[in-house]
Amino acid sequence: MTFSDLRNGKNISSLALAVLVGLGGSFSALLFRSAFTFMRHSLDAEAVGMVALAKDMPWWVRLVLPMLGGALAGALLTFGLKWVPRRGSDDYLEAITIGDGDIPFRQTVIKSFSSLCSIGTGASIGREGPMVQLAAMVGSLLGKYFKLPPKQIQLLVACGATAGITAAYNAPIAGTIFVIELAIGSLDKDILGPLIVSSVISNMMTHWLFGLAPAYQMPTFSIHKNWEVFTYAALGVVCGFAGPAFRWFLDLARKSFLSLSKSLILNMAMGGLGVGLISVWIPEVWGNGYSVVNSILHTNWTWQALLILLVFKVLATSLSSGSGTVGGVFTPTLFVGAALGALYGHALVGMSELSDTVVSGYVMVGMGAFLASVTYAPLMCILMIFEMTLSYQVVLPLMLACVIGHHIAHRIRPHSIYTQRDEHGPPAIPLS
Repeated sequence: MTFSDLRNGKNISSLALAVLVGLGGSFSALLFRSAFTFMRHSLDAEAVGMVALAKDMPWWVRLVLPMLGGALAGALLTFGLKWVPRRGSDDYLEAITIGDGDIPFRQTVIKSFSSLCSIGTGASIGREGPMVQLAAMVGSLLGKYFKLPPKQIQLLVACGATAGITAAYNAPIAGTIFVIELAIGSLDKDILGPLIVSSVISNMMTHWLFGLAPAYQMPTFSIHKNWEVFTYAALGVVCGFAGPAFRWFLDLARKSFLSLSKSLILNMAMGGLGVGLISVWIPEVWGNGYSVVNSILHTNWTWQALLILLVFKVLATSLSSGSGTVGGVFTPTLFVGAALGALYGHALVGMSELSDTVVSGYVMVGMGAFLASVTYAPLMCILMIFEMTLSYQVVLPLMLACVIGHHIAHRIRPHSIYTQRDEHGPPAIPLS
C-alpha cells in the first residue's frame, strides 16, 4: 500500500473529513486529560501534577498506591479484553502502515481505562500515548461510519493521530511531521493537506479549552561562545549512544516480567510496587515528569541530584513499561534527555569558563537529541523543541545534535522504538 493511491479527486471531501477528525480527535484526547486531572484531584485537590501529589502523601501511601493502581489496571485488561473479540490494530501506527485502518472502539476504551488507573496512581509513564490512540480511533470510526475504503480510513487515522499529538504537546507542526516521518514516509501534498487541517483544528480546540501555554516553559536560548556549536554536536554523540542503552533497559524489563509471570495483574502490581518503592525516597519518578523537567530548565540542580534522578527515572519507567502498563514513553524520553543534557552542561561548565546559565540550553538540546535517538524522527524532534522555545537560535545546535544522535543510534539499532518487534509479536514498547 502506498499513500499516493489516495489521489482520487476527492481532496475537498478529505479536508472536510479532516476537520471532523480534528474536532473529534482533539476532544477525545482532551477528555482523557480531563479524566486524568479529575482522578488526580480526587486524591488531592491541591496538588499540581503527579510529583506534587506524591510529595503530599505519607511514604506508605506512595509505596502502596502504585501497586494497587497497577493491579486494578491489570485486572481491567485481563478480564475486560476477555469479553471483547480481538480484531483490528492495537496501535495507530500499525493501523496506518500495515493494517486496514481498523482501530476497535471497545478494545481502545478498555485499554484507556486501564491506563488511567496506572497513570493516575503514579506509574512512571506518559498519558499522551492513550490520548493519541483515542484520537486515532475517532478517525477510524469516522471512516467506517462513512464506509470509506481502507486506504482512506488509514488517512483519517493518520489525521486523528496528528490531532492527538497536537493536543497532547501543543505543537501542531511537530504533530504533523511525527505522523509523516514515522507512518507515511512522504510529503505528498494530497496527504499533507488533511494532516495540517486536523492539526490546526486540534490546536484551536486545545487553546480554547486549556489556553496557550506549552507543555514545557522553555527559558531564552542563546549561544555564548562560537565554539559551543561543537559542544552541542558532542551532546548529540552522547545521546546517540545513550538512546539505545535506554531502550535496552526497557527491553530487559519487559523480558524479565514476561519470564517471571504470564499474569498481567501480578506483573503490573509488581511494576507498581517497584515504582512505589523508589518514590518513597524519590517522589519525582511519579508520572511523566513535566514539572520536574520545568524545574531542571529553570533552577540549578546539583550534578549529584541529577544523576540520581536520571538513574531512578530510567529504572521506574522500565518497571512501568516492562510490566505491561498501557501508556507512552515519549514524554519520559524527554525527561531522560533533559536530565542527560543538564548533566552534560554541568560537566562542560566545570571544564570551561562558561557560566551555569548555559546549562538550560543543553537541557533543551538534550531533550531533542535524545528523543531523536529513540524515535528516529529527527525532523519532528527539531520542530518540537523549536515550537516549544520559539527561538531561532536553538535551531542550529538542535539540528546538529538531533541528526548526529539519530545516525549513531540507527547504526547501533536499525529499528526505532516504534517499529521494533520481538518474538512475542506486538511492539516491545507501548506507542507514543
